[in-house]
Amino acid sequence: MQKSDYRNMWVYIEHDGKTAAPVGLELCCELRKLCDRTGDRLYAVILDRLPGAEEEKVKDCGVDGLIRVHGSGYAYFNTDAWANAFTVLSRKYNPSAIFVGGTVNGRDFAPRFAVQLDTGCTSDAMELDWDSETGDIQFIEPAVGGKIMAVITVPALRPQIGTIRPGTFPYAPTGRKAQIEEIEEEISFDPEAIRCRHIDFIPDENDPEMDIANADCIVCVGNGLKDSEHLERYRTLAKLLGGKLGCTRPLYDRGILPYKLQIGQSGVMVKTKLYLSFGVSGAVNHTAGVDADVFVAVDKNPEAQIFNYCDYGIVGDMDEVCDELIAQLQARR
Repeated sequence: MQKSDYRNMWVYIEHDGKTAAPVGLELCCELRKLCDRTGDRLYAVILDRLPGAEEEKVKDCGVDGLIRVHGSGYAYFNTDAWANAFTVLSRKYNPSAIFVGGTVNGRDFAPRFAVQLDTGCTSDAMELDWDSETGDIQFIEPAVGGKIMAVITVPALRPQIGTIRPGTFPYAPTGRKAQIEEIEEEISFDPEAIRCRHIDFIPDENDPEMDIANADCIVCVGNGLKDSEHLERYRTLAKLLGGKLGCTRPLYDRGILPYKLQIGQSGVMVKTKLYLSFGVSGAVNHTAGVDADVFVAVDKNPEAQIFNYCDYGIVGDMDEVCDELIAQLQARR
């Protein structure tokens, strides 16, 4: 295999038939910048029909072309048809790299077609870079329990495939190209060969308190929390600040708070104006998921890693500091 035979980068645009998932648009915006460095063309790949208004959003992200795939087998998401489509497309066009949103569906089918193409697939990268000497994409992500940042490459195989978590990169459209290539492909997969069946779909309950990704203020509680009985004060603080409650993975593992409130690489990526953390150690896989205008950390350990990331640090008992903040806010009211 000659790496020089593989050119251009693709982004999979996940959608529900009505709306394009934000992660695909975010990836197009980020990959536009990378393609400007590498000299590759950027293509958005759309399986099945996407409304024209949503396609316009994709075009505004600076893509050089669209690849639309039509055919049988796409009535509902299934790994078999999706993986087959990308395998067929890749063998025909030889892209250098393919990026898929790290959603439940994306994480399912991306490794599958990577295996079919006999190449590698990285997951949950927090940064993307390019080695101009080797031509390899560098996928940068936390490793060893979040203690280090690892640089992963696919040096000998193509295409390079990676899944990127929603919210990792900003949605910042650069504007559309004067000319956009539009490619139509007919790739069918026998519905009888699909190894799963769509039985039913029950949407998540729409609980606003569970939607923390873009909350203006977040009070995050870490493993320093003694038990669930001590949690209510942090709910009160979040309410007084007009914000929402979040947590680190240990609290989810302990069954204290639900997964939807877990912040970090393996949870929700948050962008907020004010972020207050209590009893959070500061592992990379947590802090990498936080984008805050002002970051305040409270921990009793003066050597805690979290103090390397915050704007303001308070060394003290988390419960006592929280109670004092509540008292001050209530007094002002």
